[in-house]
Amino acid sequence: MSQVEMLEQTVKQLSTGELAAFRSWFIEFDAVAWDRQLEADSENSKLDRLAQSAIDEHQAGKTKRM
Repeated sequence: MSQVEMLEQTVKQLSTGELAAFRSWFIEFDAVAWDRQLEADSENSKLDRLAQSAIDEHQAGKTKRM
């Protein structure tokens, strides 16, 4: 059994309160991981192409004011 399958089984056995606590913890954990990945991608210029594409579209008049 993989670790993911073991975690799934464990999560299924949590009480309602434990599940709520786990959910809150995981949301924060995932947000921090996402932020770290975004920072790393930014530092490694992985977002430069997307940023330039957005700038090009704006300059070409393909964007709308929100």
